[in-house]
Formats: sequence, C-alpha cells, structure tokens
Amino acid sequence: MRIAIVADVHSNLEALETVLRHAAEQKALEQVWCLGDTVGYGPEPNACLALLRRHDALTVPGNHDLAAIGQLSTEDFNPDAAAAAAWTALQIAPDERQYFESLPHVIQQGEFTLVHGSLRWPIWEYLYKPEVALAHLERQETPYSLVGHTHVPLLVVEDGGSPDGCLMNYLEDGTAVKLGDQRLVINPGSVGQPRDGDPRTSYAVYDDEARTVTVHRLEYDIAATQQKMAAAGLPAWLIRRLSRGR
Repeated sequence: MRIAIVADVHSNLEALETVLRHAAEQKALEQVWCLGDTVGYGPEPNACLALLRRHDALTVPGNHDLAAIGQLSTEDFNPDAAAAAAWTALQIAPDERQYFESLPHVIQQGEFTLVHGSLRWPIWEYLYKPEVALAHLERQETPYSLVGHTHVPLLVVEDGGSPDGCLMNYLEDGTAVKLGDQRLVINPGSVGQPRDGDPRTSYAVYDDEARTVTVHRLEYDIAATQQKMAAAGLPAWLIRRLSRGR
C-alpha cells in the first residue's frame, strides 16, 4: 500500500489538486493522511476540505483550522495571518466547523503517530530545534511520527551518540527515507505554502512494502492561487510569499 501524506494545505486548491493528481499516478491514494492546517491563508478553504474529505483523509487539526472555528485565539498570529484567519472563519460552512471540532489532536496509525505541531504541544509548537525534537520523541509511543506546521521538509533521527540526542536533516525533492530500527520524525513540507525558499508544493508518499517515505516537490499554478487571493481581498504579503516559497 502507498499512502499520500499532506500537511499545511492552507486553502490552496491548485496545490492540493496537483499533489493528489501526482499521488494518483504514484498509486498512493488508497489512503490520505493530513497533518493539519487544511485552511488559513489561502482562498478556497471549503473546496480543500471537501476534496480531502472525499478521499476520507485521516486528519488532525492545526492552529489555523482551530482558529477558523473560534477554538484558538489569533493573538499570537502575525497581523496578516490573523486577517486571513478572520476571513476564513466567515467562509467555513457549519458542517465543516463540526468536522474540525470532531478531529483528535493526535492519531496513532500503525507504526506512525500523526500530529500537527509536536507531541508536547500538538497544535502550536514548531518542531525545528533539537530540544523540541527530543521532547517530542520522549512522548512518541510509535517507531515513527509525522508532523507539519513548520512548512519545511525535515527528518529527525533519534541518535543517542549525537550531542543533541538526535540528527536533523532537510529533505530534498525525491529523498526516500528508509524506515528501520531508529525512531524517526518526518515533516513532508507544506502543500499550500512552502517556506524553505522553494515555492513548489511539497508532500510525501509512504510505501509500506518498500518501507520508505519519499518527499515530492511539484510545480503548480501559483499565479492562479494568487489571483484568487487578490480577488478575495487577502493580505498582499501572503499573496507575494507564495512566489518566494517563504
């Protein structure tokens, strides 16, 4: 079986459709796992939600998802993110609100744990420093875990011989992470708003036979998303950053 792993779609339908088409070519749509922040920032929250729900995606919520339904304050959001969250809240349909409310913050699925931020702070903590990774690994009950939130493809390998207790590596396009005895944390990058300087959409495919998780970067119609954002009156900086991958 091959499974598509997506995170941080952020209401970017063009990017999500591109990813799911590629996943279909990879025969990786038997299951879809979503690591949160389906909405926020982008122009088509309901369409993205509908598409993932059509694929019966196994989903945990992110901070932008909960902000959109009023379960998380936007006090700690930057002004543009807060403005987009307020706009998104007006778009979310009642049944989508109920859907977000029903989602567990952490899911264990086979050998994997799914969470948006970290296991210490599932909704909000960014896992990009060794000390955060170690705190996460201390709470990880499965061999492997999948996180989102940072919008950057990343591999964390538990390593008692390292001064930090773990090794952290950026994942390039096409990198296949081999699943073995070492405990791992993998971030597939962001579908809808990459922040590693590469504007291409990012996601991963888990192949349970090959025992690999492979990151894929794909070109998509950024201009079309930007035009929709402008038409919706979303903040200009959020529109520009899509082209920069920042």
